Amino acid sequence: MIALLANPAQIGHQAEGHPERPERVAAVIEAIAKSDIGLVPEPAPDAPETLIHRVHDPSYVRMLDRAASSGGGYLDPDTYITPLSMVAARSAAGAVVEGVQRVLDGKAKHALAVVRPPGHHAEHAKAMGFCLLNNIAVGVVAARDRGIRRIAVLDFDVHHGNGTQHSFESDAEVFYASTHQYPFYPGTGGAGERGTHGNVLNVPLPAGTSDRAFLGAWEKKIGPSLDAFKPELLLVSAGFDAHEDDPLAGLDVTTDAYRELARMIKGWSIAHGDGRSVWALEGGYNLHALGDSVVACLEVLRDSATEGSRRVDSEADRG
Repeated sequence: MIALLANPAQIGHQAEGHPERPERVAAVIEAIAKSDIGLVPEPAPDAPETLIHRVHDPSYVRMLDRAASSGGGYLDPDTYITPLSMVAARSAAGAVVEGVQRVLDGKAKHALAVVRPPGHHAEHAKAMGFCLLNNIAVGVVAARDRGIRRIAVLDFDVHHGNGTQHSFESDAEVFYASTHQYPFYPGTGGAGERGTHGNVLNVPLPAGTSDRAFLGAWEKKIGPSLDAFKPELLLVSAGFDAHEDDPLAGLDVTTDAYRELARMIKGWSIAHGDGRSVWALEGGYNLHALGDSVVACLEVLRDSATEGSRRVDSEADRG
């Protein structure tokens, strides 16, 4: 079973002409509705403030709240905040937390949080790259509170997830792996950035990289390191802006490649995480490509969830 979680409050986070807009979530939900996957999005509660403060400086969160309550504006040339943005941000992080709870409770094998604003650029005390709160990082903390120690974060957004890496680069029990266009925004993610305990693996890709090299990075470079780490749970920063049709970047990844990557992630989840994974939407700015790519990944995860259910039924019959 797959849990599909959303944050309806995301509609209040918008700035005229900005590529990070409510239509992104609408395009994904519409594409899922038109598919045969059979999932309906559910709203999630806000992330507990205690979890948010374990990722972000409380004074930083208060600053964001003040900026929102004073009418909003731009926090940097790329990142905006509106009077309703913090409602959206807390519910986006909350959807990831809910996804973690569902898979750890056995109510779902996989969870996807179709949320915005995205999160992987958000630092401990700095908003950047369209991100206010680091949704995946809050999810890691939530998993820790449930007794999960070894956690892998897999980030295939076209931009390096600087905020997530910096949150856990000194934590030996979190493995962060990323493919991303390089050199490119935000300027981090060089191959030499390995973390304090060798727990970071960046595979920078040049502009123009297409499916073969993209998938090869995951299969031949990241896969073996992930196998050696042996995570108990996989969290996925699912950005689809490496797509060949995306307007904001320069990689040439196809929808079929995202489907194949989902198969790899599914396999790693079965090998190391009892078949469990939690995904959070990051980037992706061509609406058609975004919707198609998310559906492609969900189809793979659906098949794995169905296969798992069939195995349980079969074992029960034999018993």
